[in-house]
Amino acid sequence: MWLSDAQKIGVALTTFGTLFMFLGVMLFFDAALLALGNMLFLSGLTLIIGPQKTFYFFARKQKLRGTACFIGGILLVFMKYAFIGMIVEIFGFLNLFGDFFPVVVTFLRQLPFVGNLLSLPYIRPQIVDRIAGSRTSAV
Repeated sequence: MWLSDAQKIGVALTTFGTLFMFLGVMLFFDAALLALGNMLFLSGLTLIIGPQKTFYFFARKQKLRGTACFIGGILLVFMKYAFIGMIVEIFGFLNLFGDFFPVVVTFLRQLPFVGNLLSLPYIRPQIVDRIAGSRTSAV
C-alpha cells in the first residue's frame, strides 16, 4: 500500500495526536495536552482520508449522535472541562469508530505475539470475542 506525502504526514499527525491525548490523560487530564492532541488527531485524519471523505464520514445520518458527542467533548476540553469532555469524547469516539473494532481485532489476532495473547482462555471468550462480534463460544 503506497501512501502519498500528505497521507504520511497525516499518519504522523494522528500518531502524535493520540500520544498527546494519552499524555494529557496520564498527567491528570491536562487540558492543553488534550486540546493539542484533539487538533492533531483531527487534522491527521483529514490528511489521511481527505477533507471531503472526512466531512461525509462525520455527517452521515447514522453517525450524527457520535459526531455531536465527539465535537461536544472537544469543545468541553477547549473550555477547560477536561474530565467531562474526555468522557463525552470517548462516548462519541466509540459511536463513530466502533464499526472498525472487529477489523482491528482480526488484524491483531494475526500478529505473532499479540495473537497468542488474545487467544488465552480467560481473555478470548470474555473480551476479545465480544469486541470482534464472534457468535461462537469458546470451549
